Amino acid sequence: MRRLSLGSRVALIIMAGSIITVFAVFTVAYQQMAEDLERLLTEQQRLEAQRVARTVDQGLDLRTQALELLTHQLSDGDQLLPATELNRLLARQERLHALFPAGLLVFDENATALAETLFVEGRLGTNYSDRQHFREAMASGKTVVSRPLIGRKTGLPLLSVVAPILAEDGDLIGLAGGAINLDETSILPLRASDSSGTLTKVVDTDNFLFVDTNSASGGGISPLPDPGQDPLIDAALSGLSLGQVTLADGQRYLYATDHLQRLGWLFIRAVPYERVLTPLHQSFLQLLLICLLIALVLAALSFGLTRSTMAPLDRMANRIQGMGERPARGQRLEESGPRETRNLASAFNQLMAERDLLDELKDGFISSVSHELRTPLTSINGALKLLNHGVGGPLPAKAAQMSQLAQRNGERLQQLINDLLDFNKLEAGKLSVKLLPTELAPVINDAILDNSTLAGNAGVRLSCDTITAPPVITDAHRLRQILDNFISNAIKFSPAGAEVRITVEARGEQTRIKVSDQGPGVPARFRSRIFERFAQAETGSERAGRGTGLGLAICRELATLMFAEVGFYNDQGAHFWIEVPNANSPAISATEGAASETTPATGQ
Repeated sequence: MRRLSLGSRVALIIMAGSIITVFAVFTVAYQQMAEDLERLLTEQQRLEAQRVARTVDQGLDLRTQALELLTHQLSDGDQLLPATELNRLLARQERLHALFPAGLLVFDENATALAETLFVEGRLGTNYSDRQHFREAMASGKTVVSRPLIGRKTGLPLLSVVAPILAEDGDLIGLAGGAINLDETSILPLRASDSSGTLTKVVDTDNFLFVDTNSASGGGISPLPDPGQDPLIDAALSGLSLGQVTLADGQRYLYATDHLQRLGWLFIRAVPYERVLTPLHQSFLQLLLICLLIALVLAALSFGLTRSTMAPLDRMANRIQGMGERPARGQRLEESGPRETRNLASAFNQLMAERDLLDELKDGFISSVSHELRTPLTSINGALKLLNHGVGGPLPAKAAQMSQLAQRNGERLQQLINDLLDFNKLEAGKLSVKLLPTELAPVINDAILDNSTLAGNAGVRLSCDTITAPPVITDAHRLRQILDNFISNAIKFSPAGAEVRITVEARGEQTRIKVSDQGPGVPARFRSRIFERFAQAETGSERAGRGTGLGLAICRELATLMFAEVGFYNDQGAHFWIEVPNANSPAISATEGAASETTPATGQ
């Protein structure tokens, strides 16, 4: 294995990945087949619900048609036959007795019972004109099927069919009725649960009643369970005609519904979800075991290959990352491992050597140029200040404007040179700080005063809360350098009329100084590298051109030298902060003897 090249190892990994992909394809095929069977079984239940509804509807049509045929025998064309003749005719309707086992009745034009096939005490002579289906039949002259109701004299759950008896001139002269006892006669084509556990239910959605059900408890009219007690009924009444539901016993069902508009009944068909899984399990169980065994073997193989292949690269990546975070001259990678890894390390080391040479040239160039520029630039700036203060006499307006512009650009150039020199000192470990107990109020007030002119020119207000913080251990000059950078950045990115506020907050053993602006905040794409050198949020813009991109990088390095921390966050503007240790901090007290001495910077 050690002699295999990186390409060979990658090839083996690809082969292992291909086999795993085949296993994944089988898994997807299993899931897809399960979904297809689920859709097929759900559609089957929908069709079955439609069939049941259609069968019930056809049964009701048969009963209404038979009852309508009877109405033609119950009159002589102008009026109803006598009661004795009506009873004789009703007794001979054997077919109708089978269709209406709860009895046949004849009513007068006012819906008062005149004749019946099954004797019920007190029913003859009772008026039923207050029943909704009687009123509809009397008003429309058409046969009407009632909703499930309780018999007025029998007290039984009934389904009633009423057909008007019309004279030859079309006037209503009576009514014929038939009743079905829902406790004894099922309107469903199926009565009991089949061996597959399929459920069939009929619900009166207007009155929230079970009209019929093939459950073990029997059919008949009964109230629906309260919401939450029967998930199947809740799902069917929610308006979703197809779907899945889990019952109280934890068993999943696929259900479908169909609505019988004429009665307002909802037909529900549900089948156990096991009907989907059983054929799948039978065909895929053996294949799944084989795929699982192969997957375990390939996983172990892939793990070993990947670890052995990527270990050198991982070590190299970690080294390179560490070099990037803490760059230092003379850093090199170990040239070992497979041929490709050795070649990569060698190429990287060559680049590092060239980078070190370029750094040396850059440092020498910057140091030489900066020192050579600083002396004449100081003289130029001094001369311009004297001219602007009238030492050489008053200047013409245009000359004064040009002289002030030259002075501002000279001072900015001098600040850029100072930043470059400071950063070179930081990189070389030659910049020192002097940590002493320091009161914050004078430092912050001086920073506000010195930056007030810059703020005034930008139309920005500088303000500071009352400073009540304890003394801190810091280098006052370097702390001012950090605050000046924060304040100048806040002014630069603040709109005209905005406010830049400096606040001081005690945070345990440290004190936080925060500079807040009302600008757009730090862009999201720039937040991770805002304290890196030569990083600028608006590269190419006018505001970006005002600096080197070293200011915040210098702030971070100075804070590290002073045992402080810097950071920022966005909240209706940018908020840059530095936390410095208090003078009474235990960590500082341990080194109090050396606090007044110059502390050298640590080289990177």
